[in-house]
Amino acid sequence: MFELYWPWIWLLLPLPLLVYRFTPPADEQHQAALQVPFYQQIEQALPGDSPAHLTRNLWRKGLLIATWLLLLLAASQPRWVGDPVSLPVTGRDVMMAVDLSGSMEIQDLELQGESVTRLDVIKHVVSDFVMQRKGDRLGLILFGTNAYLQTPLTFDLKTVQTLLNEATIGIAGEKTAIGDAIGLAVRHLRKRPEDQRILILLTDGANTAGEVSPDQAAELAKEEKVRIYTIGVGADEMIQPGIFGSSFGARRVNPSADLDENMLTKIADQTGGRYFRARNTEELQQIYGLLNQLEPVEQSKETFRPVQSLYYWPLAAALLCSFALALSFLLPTIRRRIR
Repeated sequence: MFELYWPWIWLLLPLPLLVYRFTPPADEQHQAALQVPFYQQIEQALPGDSPAHLTRNLWRKGLLIATWLLLLLAASQPRWVGDPVSLPVTGRDVMMAVDLSGSMEIQDLELQGESVTRLDVIKHVVSDFVMQRKGDRLGLILFGTNAYLQTPLTFDLKTVQTLLNEATIGIAGEKTAIGDAIGLAVRHLRKRPEDQRILILLTDGANTAGEVSPDQAAELAKEEKVRIYTIGVGADEMIQPGIFGSSFGARRVNPSADLDENMLTKIADQTGGRYFRARNTEELQQIYGLLNQLEPVEQSKETFRPVQSLYYWPLAAALLCSFALALSFLLPTIRRRIR
């Protein structure tokens, strides 16, 4: 869209006529220091009484008028304003901590009718959750025996999704350092606005490693006003096949026997969050749907319109018109000297 940033400049449009009408002629006895050798010829291009004179100098007057109009157009700051472009809004700062300990390899969950590992289900569900958080900054922590930052807080949701899908079981160790994961998340969230610090912790076990206990980490999170939502992943029961994979000797076991629900509930309650239990894929999807309701994405959007200044085009055209006008008065003199 084309617009003039200073349209009031066009109030100066009649200025040359006003100067010509109400100012006295130049006093020849007091000549200016700067002289224009062809001023008298320019003066002849001003309105006169002779029709022939007007016809002969019409194009010169046109150049004078065009120069003035172009100068006004350049001074009024013409510019082209592009279509609105959405900017990332300042929403919540959500850090996700995902357990990659050895137990995440247990195939006690189903995805599209097939038995898959707990991590596969988490990747499937959390990837959808990530792409729904447009406007939030998301970060990713992966933990096992050790906890490390995979992705800092960022608006680049695609990168967070990609790095989560590339995570493999055991790369952080076989044990579970829940306290260290919480401490690392608090460290990266503590400088963010207080009402926007959120940690979503997914695990299938109990704290079995790390330098910081879950209680200490939860107390630190409470002090830094980090709200923690904990999710315990894993089925309540599964059938272990018997001899040679047959039903003979098969037995029913609880694959989530090591899940410390009391600890996860305490962490969530202490920090103002909630504990969720995901026994299957559907429950995990429902949990993330509920998280979207508990921590809705900021709806207000900020936009900007790219602006390209165009003043130099009329300014260049005005300069060419002035050159053409000067040349039109100099050409007769040049021709006479050549002859």
